[in-house]
Amino acid sequence: MSSINLRGVGVALVTPFNEQGEIDFNQYEQLCKHVIANHVDYVVVLGTTGEVATMSDEERQDMIRATVNNVAGKVPVIAGFGGNYTQKIVADLNKFDLSGVDAILSVSPYYNKPTQDGLYEHYKTIALSTELPVILYNVPGRTSSNIKASTTLKLAENFKNIIAIKEATSDWSQIIELAHHKPDGFYLISGNDDIIIPQISLGYDGVISVI
Repeated sequence: MSSINLRGVGVALVTPFNEQGEIDFNQYEQLCKHVIANHVDYVVVLGTTGEVATMSDEERQDMIRATVNNVAGKVPVIAGFGGNYTQKIVADLNKFDLSGVDAILSVSPYYNKPTQDGLYEHYKTIALSTELPVILYNVPGRTSSNIKASTTLKLAENFKNIIAIKEATSDWSQIIELAHHKPDGFYLISGNDDIIIPQISLGYDGVISVI
């Protein structure tokens, strides 16, 4: 498993825009300084909260560079690279300058409703395409598909750079199964602010929070 420490609180950063619809990098710098000053353990750029689905590739690259520069090595930087087009994700991982990025967060395919075998092959392809650590992101309420615990555990066992899952299911049997059977060094990160305390009581490592 990776040496990156994902225990504690990560924050899913918003992307501020000005009245012209352009990214407001001055406000973004202030946001980064604010969360670091308030002791977050790592930051996530290009997540759903950052409106990545409606950003151009140029804007996404600019946001990665801005985050790395603003954070200046004080905390790890996680960048979002996910979706339902597997080969586009692979191409982006090879095209983008990811200098200073410590790991990627990859939301599961949405709308397509893939099978569990399809989800496994999707993440296998991503894991084999990058040397960066990969954090799975399961959010059935948004994607309309669920990464079952058995699939997560199989991916964690088979690919050393798949190091964590951001788990945002409300299925307590799945939450508990992951806690009981995860391999050593595999991080379980809550994706639900409202249930983080009971998840931590089961052995979860922290939260990627939007609060």
